[in-house]
Amino acid sequence: MERYEIVKYLEDFKTRLNELETALNIPKIETLKLELEEKTYKANFYDDQKKAKEVLQKIKYYNDILREDQDLNNKISDLTVFLELFDAGEDVLNEIKKEIEYIEVNLKDFEIEILLNKEYDDAGVIIELHPGAGGTEAQDWAEMLFRMYTMYSEKKGFKMNVLDYQDGDEAGLKSVTFEVDGEKAYGLLKSEHGVHRLVRISPFDSNARRHTSFCSCSVTPKMTDFEEIEIKPEEIRVDTYRSSGAGGQSVNTTDSAVRITHLETGIVVQCQNERSQIQNREKALEVLKAKLHQLNEEKRQEKLDQLIDISINSFGGQIRSYVYHPYRMVKDHRTNYEELENSANDVLNGNLDGFINSFLKSKFNVR
Repeated sequence: MERYEIVKYLEDFKTRLNELETALNIPKIETLKLELEEKTYKANFYDDQKKAKEVLQKIKYYNDILREDQDLNNKISDLTVFLELFDAGEDVLNEIKKEIEYIEVNLKDFEIEILLNKEYDDAGVIIELHPGAGGTEAQDWAEMLFRMYTMYSEKKGFKMNVLDYQDGDEAGLKSVTFEVDGEKAYGLLKSEHGVHRLVRISPFDSNARRHTSFCSCSVTPKMTDFEEIEIKPEEIRVDTYRSSGAGGQSVNTTDSAVRITHLETGIVVQCQNERSQIQNREKALEVLKAKLHQLNEEKRQEKLDQLIDISINSFGGQIRSYVYHPYRMVKDHRTNYEELENSANDVLNGNLDGFINSFLKSKFNVR
């Protein structure tokens, strides 16, 4: 490693950390932390257990940020000292490489952590997949995406629960709704909201022609506080039907599945995977409230993409293309991040970190 490379790393680290500190407003965080700590000294602090817990969690959050920021500043100072020793002829190249590797990894993690502090980022997530026109090919593409998110959730240790699954005509699926719970689940998966495009030689075409398929992915944060959302019986239509499971599950013999249509907005939600009609109705209402809550937020902010940064207005606005013929490449059209060849295959096995991280970083750069 040459001196100019070390200097380049050092300048890059300083710039990136300075951008983070500016965005975070470190002095303000220190002030807020002290103000919250003063509240904990009051005799009646624990009278309201819920509020006390929220204050303590916020203090921990601020402490974590300040500790990580200080650690990175210390490491950058250490690297500066090692560079001076290097210039003096000392044999410290191995130490320099270790410092650079440590800072790179931890600074990247810090950047992502800061990007996941927006409203609802801590929430679970509800995802819906709907294939576009194209029959079996598009339905199979929707099934591939469902598998991709299933594998991603498993890699992250997230809990996944299928709420509704409609089998495809010959293969794949017509629609699926599922929820994912885990640390920062919505913050990470909000990047998937949009239209996904597949280009490949269709296994369903006897002439082995290239096909292009689309699938829309709707991502909604799970809400836990719906006090402001009131749904009157006359505002919805409730339909019941017999559920049909995926993967060879038997069809229920009773009309336990529930479909709820919100008449004013036209929002439709379905749930069939709970054990009874009552449970399916409760879960469907929970999903509907989450969607209405999100819709209210979007109306208040006057832009659809201010909550999730992206739009799903039409199948013409793809966020990502998965091309497997005549070459292999997965490319995100919002960030230009791409994976090629074998790495492109890994994407469909749930390796989404590169795309998610690049999306989060792009939003940080905008700020």
